[in-house]
Amino acid sequence: MIVGTVKEVKTHENRVGLTPESVGELVEQGHRVIVEHAAGQGIGASDADYEAAGAAVAASADAVFEQAELIVKVKEPQADERVKLRSHHVLFTYLHLAPDPEQTADLIASRAICIAYETVTDAAGGLPLLKPMSQVAGRMAIQAGATALEKENGGRGVLLGGVPGVAPATVVILGGGTVGFNAAQMAVGMGADTTILDRSPAVLERLAMHFEGRLKTRFANRTNIADAVARADLVVGAVLVAGDRAPKLVTRAMLRTMKPGAVLVDVAIDQGGCFESSRPTTHDKPTYIEEGIVHYCVANMPGAVARTSTYALNNVTLPHVQRIADLGWRDALATDAHLAAGLNVWNGRVTVEPVARALGYEHLPVAEALAASAI
Repeated sequence: MIVGTVKEVKTHENRVGLTPESVGELVEQGHRVIVEHAAGQGIGASDADYEAAGAAVAASADAVFEQAELIVKVKEPQADERVKLRSHHVLFTYLHLAPDPEQTADLIASRAICIAYETVTDAAGGLPLLKPMSQVAGRMAIQAGATALEKENGGRGVLLGGVPGVAPATVVILGGGTVGFNAAQMAVGMGADTTILDRSPAVLERLAMHFEGRLKTRFANRTNIADAVARADLVVGAVLVAGDRAPKLVTRAMLRTMKPGAVLVDVAIDQGGCFESSRPTTHDKPTYIEEGIVHYCVANMPGAVARTSTYALNNVTLPHVQRIADLGWRDALATDAHLAAGLNVWNGRVTVEPVARALGYEHLPVAEALAASAI
């Protein structure tokens, strides 16, 4: 199969879909790989590195799209990329369609096969291709929040860990999954007074045991969330409903109870955000202030640590890329139910129920799409 990867064009997105090492693995298996010029510069990988691994370097993204059958990316295709997609393409990347009607409409119109990293599952019921970026984003959320708390950046002027004789910052984390756990590790490690809220008693028990009293836990009902947010210096939104929009857990009314200069970091912004006042921001202008509260809502946080993020992502995506390249997309999905869960758009139809529901499309089950493709 001809596999292609292009330079990411989303603002300040420095990750890349395939590392030179991943290219080498694909070439060794007999596949042809085409990489756009300078695609890897954000991770310190030169065109020469890709050529040494066996890739052909194309002068433009157009050339990659014209030749490749399987397009491997990191972020959702931007508008000028989506017009290049055709029905023979298989797109494998993060999509986050539920809050993005424009992208969904364009992918439907392209009739391409679109497989999303964030809905691929595993035997334990997890989201293995989302996990490494969730780990990165959870850890970065505390770094970003600590910076935003500085007075010069509009914050309260509070040091996250305090100093002897001065209390540390109060950190509240909404959601005890991968993002929340990694955020808690960072916040607790920096000495912050940290509370995590979740709706699962089992998750709260596991967190309490892991942190051995260094972390407070609360059940995530509306009353407890409102109380915790009002006390917080930093709130991290770390909730996820796979394939669907994030629930709005913090209302504007709650913002008005917060301390002026407190900070919200919305890691759920890719799925529409979990704060009512959230809107996507970029690395070149990561924050804005509403109701006196600093909002950090960067939609591609891991792009700021592109090398770490790209290698972590390739560790989990490459086996699936290899499977699709070896078997073709249909047989790869037909023989792997977990990879099949990643199919979001097929032949102009939406195959993920939460996306169809959120955007008003008829839902076509993946099994029906696979059966139709076999005819």
